[in-house]
Amino acid sequence: MRKKIMTLAGILAFSTAVNAQGSQAGAIEIPKSQILVETVLSAEEQAALSPTKVFESLRAGNERFVRNDLTARDHSILIRESADAQYPKAIVLSCVDSRVPVEDVFDKGIGDIFVARVAGNFVNEDILGSMEFATKVAGAKLILVMGHENCGAIHAAIDGAELGHITEMLKNIEPAIKRSTVSKGPKSSQNRLLVHEVSENNVRIAMERIIEESPLLREMKENGEIDIRGAVYDMDTGVVNFL
Repeated sequence: MRKKIMTLAGILAFSTAVNAQGSQAGAIEIPKSQILVETVLSAEEQAALSPTKVFESLRAGNERFVRNDLTARDHSILIRESADAQYPKAIVLSCVDSRVPVEDVFDKGIGDIFVARVAGNFVNEDILGSMEFATKVAGAKLILVMGHENCGAIHAAIDGAELGHITEMLKNIEPAIKRSTVSKGPKSSQNRLLVHEVSENNVRIAMERIIEESPLLREMKENGEIDIRGAVYDMDTGVVNFL
């Protein structure tokens, strides 16, 4: 039987009660039996999930992240529980930006989600192959393409930066710039409205490419086996705004 999740808020409330009953002042003393952890999914539990349930799980996890109420997890246990097999719920395509900790943003732990990362969170053959593996082979029910505000790759693409392999990489973001309809302000990364629109366009184009370039994923979506969603992460608030 899966153990019930205890969030950090629950732990703090418990520790307050313990201290009120005579524990040493300022100490947080929680018996290990009271710190409940979320176990990794089994094949049966994964199969019972729907794409909608997985999406709502990510949304709820982000709400916990925003209010700093993350789930308590014993990672040493989760490592051992997932060593022989994995049955994640979703695959998230994200930017490489260090300020976007994907598992934390959705309050997920070891074995919960696949994460593919590339600067600018665009789609290419390697990413598509990873998504096909995550869904068709490993059973994930949701593909989420997540961009973020203040993205360095988006800024560089808008400004036409050229440097080493970065120059070629940024060509993947050019279609999102061309799709922009922002007419006010400079055509540079100093224009926050332009940057925001290009970030959203870039996510939508990635979603379109997944459907257009992967017959396998397109068929799975048409059959209701998976869903494909998009989002933009706000680094000022921690909120994931789903498109």
